[in-house]
Amino acid sequence: MGRKTEEKMRTYHRYLGFFLAGIMAMYAISGIVLIYRNTDFLKKEVAVEKTIKPNIKANEVGKVLKIKHFKLQKEEGNIVHFEGGTYDSKTGVASYTEKKLPFVLDKMTKIHKATSSQPLYFLNIFFGASLLFFVISAFWMFRPTAPIFKKGIYFALGGLVLTLILLFV
Repeated sequence: MGRKTEEKMRTYHRYLGFFLAGIMAMYAISGIVLIYRNTDFLKKEVAVEKTIKPNIKANEVGKVLKIKHFKLQKEEGNIVHFEGGTYDSKTGVASYTEKKLPFVLDKMTKIHKATSSQPLYFLNIFFGASLLFFVISAFWMFRPTAPIFKKGIYFALGGLVLTLILLFV
């Protein structure tokens, strides 16, 4: 590869890095928060009241309300009691509490977990492709004959070994 290719790669790497600095910070923060998604870390209780279809079977209420780990406690007349709330099968009113992240963190984690059925999924594809470009372009940051390049190769191999350990242990 010629000097011109190295310069272009460095330029693209630099400006793409500056352009994506904010989104990289967002993915880093939301990734850390997602590690604790099975805990109440940073979450606050929010009261929810929804009107759903009346006369739903007690064991189906959790599915309709999209409550993970739904636990039915008891039924008294037309009132269904479940962990964290109630459902009136006569009126269809469900009152319960759920734990939510603060608004901005909630939005960040939703983007982080986007699937192809959501409108912002292309952002995840673009960001993933950009990270892949960073990985590849990093090897054009210095001439292969430079001592820093050789040192960088050792660090890259160390990172590869760490990745393999994380994948297979």
